[in-house]
Amino acid sequence: MIGSAILEGIVAKGLVPAENIVVTARHQDSLARIRVPEVKQTINNITATRGANVIILCVHPTEYLEVLEEICPSLKSRQLLISVVTGVSLKALSKGVEGKIAVVRTSPNIAAIVRASMTALCAGPEVNDRQRDLAVKLFRSIGEVVQLDERHLNAATGLAGCGPAFAFRIIESLAEGGIKMGLPREISRRMAAQVLRGAGQMVLDTGRHPAYLKDTVLSPGGCTIDGMARLEEGGLPIALIKAVETSTLKAGLLYKGDDDD
Repeated sequence: MIGSAILEGIVAKGLVPAENIVVTARHQDSLARIRVPEVKQTINNITATRGANVIILCVHPTEYLEVLEEICPSLKSRQLLISVVTGVSLKALSKGVEGKIAVVRTSPNIAAIVRASMTALCAGPEVNDRQRDLAVKLFRSIGEVVQLDERHLNAATGLAGCGPAFAFRIIESLAEGGIKMGLPREISRRMAAQVLRGAGQMVLDTGRHPAYLKDTVLSPGGCTIDGMARLEEGGLPIALIKAVETSTLKAGLLYKGDDDD
């Protein structure tokens, strides 16, 4: 799903002509779901990557090494590998390609589908400025990009990568609250989603701390402060902090390799 979203974003932004892109997958059924018919398709990874300037690797952590070992013999030094594989380090990726090509590691999220991803990106030491700029440009086609030291990538996965699921649950709960109080189901869901969109946009556009913006809504003796007190009573802030912490720790466990080998 993420791979398809990246493909569609790159093509929609006109960064690469669709006919210059080769998409590969393990099974033909997966290729049948691609919504950009102009791209070339194959189930042969070597055919897909031979001669490519950029290779975007979007597989499960348990599959990445098999793919890299397969394509490694045909790689050329001018090529760039961009990984979207959760938890796999730059060192492990570089080892997988025997140090032949430059490597970038990224962590986008599911909002790439609507081109509103928050992607964390870090480049290996062998990546030059042109390659880094190209990687950033490609992922800006699906949303925002921040460049981080690799030590922060798992935390970025725990927050930005897993965060949409937490946000969906919050939207669902807010909507259910509206329904409980008599709002029509679809209207309540739309209101809840727009509330989170608007709140997020205020944080981004104003640059203000969320606590400051929260206080602008909390009128003395008003209804919001009573609702906020109930949220605190229910432990929502701590639950969200623990959710990000737990997802961060799990991101570091998805890849079972040993980078010190």
